[in-house]
Amino acid sequence: MQSDGMESNWAVEHLQTIRTLMERTALYRRALAPIMIFNGAVGLTGGLVGWQLGLGSPRAFILLWTGLAAAALAGSFLLVRRQALKAAEPFWSPPTRRVAQALVAPFTVGAVVSLILASRFDNPGTEIPLVATTVWLWLYGCGLSAAGFFMPRGIKLLGALFIAAGCLLAALLVLNINLGVHSPHGMMAFGFGGLHLAYGVYLYFTEPRRNEP
Repeated sequence: MQSDGMESNWAVEHLQTIRTLMERTALYRRALAPIMIFNGAVGLTGGLVGWQLGLGSPRAFILLWTGLAAAALAGSFLLVRRQALKAAEPFWSPPTRRVAQALVAPFTVGAVVSLILASRFDNPGTEIPLVATTVWLWLYGCGLSAAGFFMPRGIKLLGALFIAAGCLLAALLVLNINLGVHSPHGMMAFGFGGLHLAYGVYLYFTEPRRNEP
């Protein structure tokens, strides 16, 4: 009997979470615009910095982009927290937990892969930066696809674009096409800068204004 009661409570909580997510889809869509624009700006800045400083070694490349990822994650956290405070809502709500749970696995795998590549491979002229870029694009795309289950449909499409970009880069690696020493920074700027920025601008200009019916 106790087990049935626990299952019933879990079902009620699960349904309430789903209802909340569906009711707040428009709110999440509005909140995503500044987050995506911020992450796009970070990505484009990182690509420019990496290219200007000539950071071509695997370790320098991975350390730069890992640091930028941490900055982007921290900035996104602060933006979400500010939006929650502005809306007088709890930050760590059930919907937020669902999104975080969807992102934990791919982000953790990406961090471990980055650590291995940075610690074991640091020979200039290798394709390790491109391999790291491919893996990051795939994992981030998978994370967005998982987190977008009850978020705006565009998140899943954005995740698919990241995965497709990773597949394209993997194909270029298999075909042994020389992309140049600075191409990893360009690919990162295109993916994590350009795609984020484009989606953020799209959300901003397609979001109905509050004074509209």
